[in-house]
Amino acid sequence: MLSKGQKINDRYEIIKMIGEGGMANVYLANDNILERKVAIKVLRGDLSNDEKFIRRFKREALSVSNLSHPNIVEVYDVGEEDGNYYIVMEYIEGKTLKQLLQKRGALTLPEVIDIMSQLTDGLSHAHEAYIIHRDIKPQNIMIEDNGLVKITDFGIAMALNSTQLTQTNSVMGSVHYLPPEQANGKGSTIKSDIYSLGILMYELLAGSVPFKGDTAVEIALKHMKEKMPSIRKQNPTIPQSVENIVLKATAKNPKNRYDSVREMYNDLQTAMEKDNEKRLVYEYPENDLEETKVIAPIAKESKKTIVDKPLDQEEDSTTSNEKNEKNKLPIILAIILLVILIVLAFVYLLISSNDVKEVKVPDVVGLETEEAIKTIKEKGLEYTTKSEESDTVEKGLVIRTEPKAGSTKTKGSTITIVESTGKEFLLLEDYAGKNYYEIKAKLELSGIKVEMKTKSVENASEYKDKEDLIIDQEPKFNKEEEIKLYENDSVILYIPEVDVYPDMVKEKWTLSQAQDFAKEYKLTLDITYEETKDTEENLILSQGREPGDPIYEGYTLKITVSKKPEENPTDPLMPTDDE
Repeated sequence: MLSKGQKINDRYEIIKMIGEGGMANVYLANDNILERKVAIKVLRGDLSNDEKFIRRFKREALSVSNLSHPNIVEVYDVGEEDGNYYIVMEYIEGKTLKQLLQKRGALTLPEVIDIMSQLTDGLSHAHEAYIIHRDIKPQNIMIEDNGLVKITDFGIAMALNSTQLTQTNSVMGSVHYLPPEQANGKGSTIKSDIYSLGILMYELLAGSVPFKGDTAVEIALKHMKEKMPSIRKQNPTIPQSVENIVLKATAKNPKNRYDSVREMYNDLQTAMEKDNEKRLVYEYPENDLEETKVIAPIAKESKKTIVDKPLDQEEDSTTSNEKNEKNKLPIILAIILLVILIVLAFVYLLISSNDVKEVKVPDVVGLETEEAIKTIKEKGLEYTTKSEESDTVEKGLVIRTEPKAGSTKTKGSTITIVESTGKEFLLLEDYAGKNYYEIKAKLELSGIKVEMKTKSVENASEYKDKEDLIIDQEPKFNKEEEIKLYENDSVILYIPEVDVYPDMVKEKWTLSQAQDFAKEYKLTLDITYEETKDTEENLILSQGREPGDPIYEGYTLKITVSKKPEENPTDPLMPTDDE
C-alpha cells in the first residue's frame, strides 16, 4: 500500500487512497509536472508476482490507452517502478451511478435516455477498437456534476482480435449483470456487453435489478432460465418503444439481441418519438424459455404395402379364417397369464400390508447429529443429512428434520437431518486510530457493509494529513461485551471533517484575508488583477478551488482580485480651464 507523499516515477505524488478493486488499489495523486489531479491504479502487492495478473493488468493498460472518447476515462501514462505496476488515469470528480441509484432509486425517463445514450456512444467506440468491457455495472460508471457520463475500469477488457488470454472463459463480471452465455461458461462477445447494458437500463428505470437471489449461483441461473420482468407492469407510463430496447438488449438468445451497440444507441435517439409500438417478439427461440411443443406422433409405415386387390386375386375366405384363428391363440394365452400375475400381485400386497407400520418422526432438534441418527434408526427409519448455515443453532447440532418432527411416516422411510454449520462471523474491534481504507477492506471481505461518515472535531488542526483516520464507530466497541458481525451487517466508520476551501467570493474576502489563509495552509497564491468600477478594491472576484474542496498543503490557489481602473492622463493638446 502506498502512503501519502510517496512519489511514483518522481512525478506522481500520492495524496490518498480512493478505492480498492479485485486486483488493484486506486489512489488520488498530484501530477507535479502538469499540476493536475490524477487517479493512479496500482497492482496490489500480493499480486505483483503473479504473472497471470500482471498480464491482465498490462492488457488493461494497452487496450484502454488507445481509446479516446468523452464518455471513456482517459489513460495518461503506464509504467512499472520497484515492482509496482501502475496506470495513470483521468481523475473524475463526481459520483458513481451506483451511488446515484442508492440515493434516488429509479431515475426519470429523460435521465435514463440521456445516460444510456452516452454509455452506448462510448461503448460503441470501444467495440469499434475491438475491445469488450466485460464488466458493465453501475459501480464502473461515473457521473460528473455537469451530467457527463464516464465508463471506467476496463480492467477485464478483452481485445477481440487478441489470440492470447482469451482461452480462459472464466466469469469475471458482477453476477447481477452477467449475460447467460457467460454464466454458462462460454466466452464474451460484443453482445455480452449489450446484455449488461440492457440489465443496467432496466435498473435505471425500475430502481432495482431484475434478477435477485441469495447466492451468485441462484442469480446466474435466473439470468439463464427466467423471463425478463416487464418494466411496463411496474410503471405503465414507460413507452413500449423504451421497454422494447430493454427486451432486445437482454434477450437470452444472442441472435435476438442488437447486432451492435450503435444500433441500440440509434433506437434510444428515436424511442420517445415512437407511438403505439407493439411489444417486441423474438425472431429466434429463447433457449429453455420456449414452451415445449408436443408434436403429434407420426404413424408408422406398415411393413407391407396395402393395395386393393382385384376380386380374382383375393385369398380364399376359408384360408383367411384359419389364419385369423391361429393369430388369436397367442393373444388369449397372454391375457390369461396377465390376469394370473395381477391376482398374485394383489395377494402379495394384501399380505405385506399387514406388516407395514407407521411411526412418528422423532424430535431431534438441538441434538448432536450422531445422537439424532441413532434416535431415528431406533424408530426403524432411514436417514440422510445435509448442512445449512445458522446463526442461532451451534455448529454440529440439528436445526430441523424434513419432514418435521411429529409427522407420520412408514417404517423404512428416509428422513433428512439438517445439520448446522454455524455462521461465520467477525468480532467487532476498536477501530479508532486505524486507517479507514484498511479497515473497510477487512470488513467488506467478510461481507460486512461499511458506511463512511465525517464527524466534526474541536482540534481540527491536529487532523491535518490524517483525513483517513477513524475517530469513531457504530456499533461502539465494548471490552465487556463481545459483538459478532455477520455477513450483511452494517458498520459506520467516522473520519474527521478536514478543512475545506471557503466561498471567498460570497463571503467578500479581501486580498489580505486570502494571503493570511494561504500562509496558514501553506498554499501558493496565483493572483490576477481585474479592473472594476462598481466593486471595492482588493476584493476576491473568483477563486480557482471550488468551495468545499479539501485543502491540501503545497497546492496553488488561483484568485482574481479587484482593482480600480487607472485614470486617463490629461491630453497636453486639450485646453485647460486656465486658458
